[in-house]
Amino acid sequence: MNYYTQEFIIKPSEKGNSKNAIAFVEYLISQYPKSRIALIWDGASYHRSLEFKDYLDKINKDLNEDEWKVTCIRFAPNDPTQNPVEDIWLHAKNFVRKFYHLCKSFPHVKSLFEFVTHHQIFDFPKMFMYDPIFDNYSGLNTV
Repeated sequence: MNYYTQEFIIKPSEKGNSKNAIAFVEYLISQYPKSRIALIWDGASYHRSLEFKDYLDKINKDLNEDEWKVTCIRFAPNDPTQNPVEDIWLHAKNFVRKFYHLCKSFPHVKSLFEFVTHHQIFDFPKMFMYDPIFDNYSGLNTV
């Protein structure tokens, strides 16, 4: 989720793993080439993997921490109440449940999910709980 625009950005992949997490960050960089990106996310193992850490070291190489291209900030462990994306997933799941009867196959369900989430604007209250953190980060897109 782009914190400033409340736009939710997805990039479908087969599964959650380090390779696909890196591909997603590359996608974000391509979408925001002139911005620094802060990823605020859960503690999934592939978000903490050696492969992903090596990738971050590579793209942030020789930069001071306050200049990093990508910064990762993790939520507290096992606390979905901190994660605004949980509200988006719930919204999308409810939407899919409502229109599931129109779907003839799993690709249709997937398309419906992508339709309701990709580049949509969301304004759930939880999305604004981090506002004070980013007051001093001009030019930093949080996703």
